[in-house]
Amino acid sequence: MEKEVVTVGLDLAKNVFQIHAIGSDGEVLVRRKLRRAEVIRFFTDLPACLVGMEACASAHHWGRELMALGHEVRLMPPAYVKPYVKRGKTDAADAEAICEAVTRPTMRCVAVKTVEQQAVLMLHKSRDFLVRQRTMLINGLRGHLAEYGIVTRVGAGGVTASLKALHDEQSRLPAHARSALHGIAAQLRALSSEIDRLETQILAWQTSRRLATIPGIGPITASAIAAAVPDASLFRSGRQFAAWLGLTPRPHSSGGKER
Repeated sequence: MEKEVVTVGLDLAKNVFQIHAIGSDGEVLVRRKLRRAEVIRFFTDLPACLVGMEACASAHHWGRELMALGHEVRLMPPAYVKPYVKRGKTDAADAEAICEAVTRPTMRCVAVKTVEQQAVLMLHKSRDFLVRQRTMLINGLRGHLAEYGIVTRVGAGGVTASLKALHDEQSRLPAHARSALHGIAAQLRALSSEIDRLETQILAWQTSRRLATIPGIGPITASAIAAAVPDASLFRSGRQFAAWLGLTPRPHSSGGKER
């Protein structure tokens, strides 16, 4: 009688995936590579089983796809899987480690996000990316103006003052400097407009409005929490949620000494 696969470790990648599947007795039944186009076909032919994956950029997409086929999917933080790697870093070793880690009863898993939650989280990541770019442009504009003795204060007011100084002091600047600085200023205005557009979409998301009523939590933070935490019931208490956010110090205690 042919043995049935009950647990699968799937090491994700862009094009070549690694499979490590075991039976109920722990015997390895499948150990092979799959091209991207073969993944769904492989799991379609499998009976419903437990599939473990490391939580990464594409893990939620594959989690939804495999759950639609009837499989139970568990996503695990890569840091929790790493101790189960028995030898050098290879795709096969990673898939085996994932397969073993997903069977541990104390393993902490990441909830699979919905398409909408991922989309809102992408709004936040895009906004954060553009804010960093805007900061670079602001620093560049201030630094170049300072080379010609035009110095403004820091902060949001300083940015407005820098743009005004660029306009008022054009006659003092050489033609090439004016061309370069006006290019930076144009990009800065375009980025600010795009950031405002993204923030408008974030604030319009209905799910986060109740969170925003909590004292100390603004609409942007509320939206980020709602998108990043798909299932709050995974946390036993508010203290555990605070630790997940990083609001508590990380312990390094040993030998009875608290650090």
